[in-house]
Amino acid sequence: MARTVAIGIQDFSDLIKNDYFYIDKTEFIKEWWESGDAVTLIARPRRFGKTLNMSMLEYFFSNRYERQGELFEGLSIWKEEKYRNLQGKYPVISLSFANVKETTFASAYEMICQILYSLYVRNDFLLESSRLSSEQKTFYRHIRDSLREGSSAVEAATALQQLSALLECHYEKKVILLLDEYDTPMQEAYVNGYWEEMVSFTRSLFNSTFKTNPYLERAIMTGITRVSKESVFSDLNNLKVVTTTSNEYATAFGFTEEEVFAAMDEMNMAKKAEVKTWYDGFMFGNVSDIYNPWSILNFLDTGKISIYWANTSANSLAGKLIREGNRRIKESFETLIQGGTIVTEMDEQIVYNQLDDNEEAIWSLLLASGYLKVVKAGGYILDTEECEEDYELTLTNLEVRLVFRNMIKGWFKKGSTCYNDFIKALMIGDLDAMNEYMNRVTASVFSSFDTGKQPSYTEPERFYHGFVLGLMVELQDRYVITSNRESGFGRYDIMLQPKREEEDAVIIEFKVFNKRKEETLCDTLRAALAQIEEKQYERALLDQGITPEHIRKYGFAFRGKEVLIG
Repeated sequence: MARTVAIGIQDFSDLIKNDYFYIDKTEFIKEWWESGDAVTLIARPRRFGKTLNMSMLEYFFSNRYERQGELFEGLSIWKEEKYRNLQGKYPVISLSFANVKETTFASAYEMICQILYSLYVRNDFLLESSRLSSEQKTFYRHIRDSLREGSSAVEAATALQQLSALLECHYEKKVILLLDEYDTPMQEAYVNGYWEEMVSFTRSLFNSTFKTNPYLERAIMTGITRVSKESVFSDLNNLKVVTTTSNEYATAFGFTEEEVFAAMDEMNMAKKAEVKTWYDGFMFGNVSDIYNPWSILNFLDTGKISIYWANTSANSLAGKLIREGNRRIKESFETLIQGGTIVTEMDEQIVYNQLDDNEEAIWSLLLASGYLKVVKAGGYILDTEECEEDYELTLTNLEVRLVFRNMIKGWFKKGSTCYNDFIKALMIGDLDAMNEYMNRVTASVFSSFDTGKQPSYTEPERFYHGFVLGLMVELQDRYVITSNRESGFGRYDIMLQPKREEEDAVIIEFKVFNKRKEETLCDTLRAALAQIEEKQYERALLDQGITPEHIRKYGFAFRGKEVLIG
């Protein structure tokens, strides 16, 4: 009889006691323990079982669960007596920053203080300990109560070290510390504009907790990204960092193909090839064919192939970076959304305050978040004639591609009716309707693509590449859509090459009104159309056998949000 698939349960004990569907990941315990690493940071995409694995570690090591070894009976870790004897033998401090999603530093700091306060309340039994002195108990009360009221930054930053000291004194054994979603506060700080304040606090917190903490046996942090060492880990030289390109713990998070297909057999499900197309594609270290557990569990539960890995703040951040990115970022994403690959230098350390203008940081974030996968790493000879550690990247799988297609549709949501009407007018060559609808579209969405420090619409590059992505979403089934490619004697802006012989090809050239050269927007339009002819942009289409009468050429002249199409 197939086990029940329970969605959203992140407590290890609940899964095991209720005999819900669970794939054994207890080998992670052994691999981590035998690594001997003092502090381990593991970065994995969202919804890849990080929280469940941290819960598993707590139930295994914490002396609160000393008599619950039956949770692990029948699982891999329970085969060895050495590990059976380790179960329930350590004081464990376990906390999560997953819910620290505030819009100001003050409210985020308050939230962290409340998380720390709850930890202290959970350990109020220390006030009855015969091993703690009256001074230690008084100190404990002082920290606990100050956290409740919103303590000073110094007290909050040292709270975990102080709790470790008191637990070590009571149990006469050093502490294991588990911090889940360590980077959520920093992501929110970046999005909401209080990065420097959050980094200053977390640097002090992590230094006190993980570096200068003599009461610490071992620690694990999990998150989506590897925040740069310079940002928060500058003083932490005992940190083992495991990213998506590391070989350690490669199968501990996510499901292998063997595990997925075995689960489908247990549920008497077919569609293995379709499931692979939709959900396979993740790669950790040298291990390929890793599947996103959230999508697989939802598929096993419903039996339906669909987009499950969507609608989170991580998607919002990724969308913001692409939508507001420069021309090169959008061009690269045009390639990705069509199933192609890009090659880029990349540092897996994420420097959040460089995301606005550092392309490598953006691709690093998208890789860490699971949207991109590595096709090939290293071995590329650059213009400097030196071999650099470059990465060839592509979108992870069909589900991810569809997530981005929906995201791009959302960019035009405010003017979606007008945008759809513009597409229809473009397809039938209705110039008057194209002008009417495109002016409505630019009025609705132009500012979303213009992120200059001073609001101005003098440069349409961000908009028109966003516009190209929108075309790709709407027309990809009917056209091969390219932008900024060489043809004739120059580089056209947009080209639509039909996949069916009976349809027309389209060339579009964008031009911005230049008051030094042109008197009216009509002059700008004429310049755009003249450029199409002078540079012979139709050459690539003619070479494909498309006849001149099946090639339509349009100029788009911009002045602010005003557009004139001819």
